[in-house]
Amino acid sequence: MNTLPPLTDRQALTRNRVRAAAAPALFLHEALVSEVQDRLAEVNREFTAPAVVTGWPEVWRGNLPQARIVPDAETLDLAVQGHDLAIHALALHWADDPIGQLVQCRRALRPDGLLIAALFGGQTLNELRSCLAQAEAAATGGLSPRVLPMGEIRDLGGLLHRAGLALPVADSLPLTVRYETPLHLMRDLRAMGEQNALYARLRHPSRRTVLLEAMRLYAERHTGADGRITATFEIVTLTGWAPDDSQPVPLRPGSATHSLAKALGTSETRLPPRDD
Repeated sequence: MNTLPPLTDRQALTRNRVRAAAAPALFLHEALVSEVQDRLAEVNREFTAPAVVTGWPEVWRGNLPQARIVPDAETLDLAVQGHDLAIHALALHWADDPIGQLVQCRRALRPDGLLIAALFGGQTLNELRSCLAQAEAAATGGLSPRVLPMGEIRDLGGLLHRAGLALPVADSLPLTVRYETPLHLMRDLRAMGEQNALYARLRHPSRRTVLLEAMRLYAERHTGADGRITATFEIVTLTGWAPDDSQPVPLRPGSATHSLAKALGTSETRLPPRDD
């Protein structure tokens, strides 16, 4: 029996999103829409039954009106083999079970259906995380959970294989955003609904001295020539296909029938046998 506490406080996450919806800052979601549209334009196929998993449905309704849009709940409201395209849009980093989310998307795909899953990667907000950690450690002698444990691209790419998807590809899109002050960045994070919703977070406001010191460190280390601070957001995109017999598969090692040296027009030097 699993007794581990959840990673995400879903009630807090929903509350954060509802508050942010009054004046949302969704430019990263809008950038993802453009990125997905570019990727789909490169695929020689027309998708007729798309689905989008997102916490911000209004972003996708206007850009993919034919899609079925479902919330990023623990159990996704998707019919088995009901779709030829599934997009998991900047919500997977909040999932307690990201592999389970990808498995549900795979099951919702028809054979040879496409999955595009985008989430924040490990370089996201590295500037803010390091400054908060140093400021809190100096003031309290310890660290509290403040930012999601976002994965690195090599680890995230492995999720596709574990979820049973074929032809897996993972790539990263780093985005640098400039703000007037660190306080403006924090306000934007609230307007994105991306402030702290970790289950293990502190349930009382942070010390004022911690926040002031973190902002001082941020301004000291990450202010550019224009007087504005920089913030990094890394969007990792995971792409995979529901398995199908029509897909290409790699040949068995040693089954090649033509010499690579001959194809390249070079001479082949054979190594002497080993003395074991």
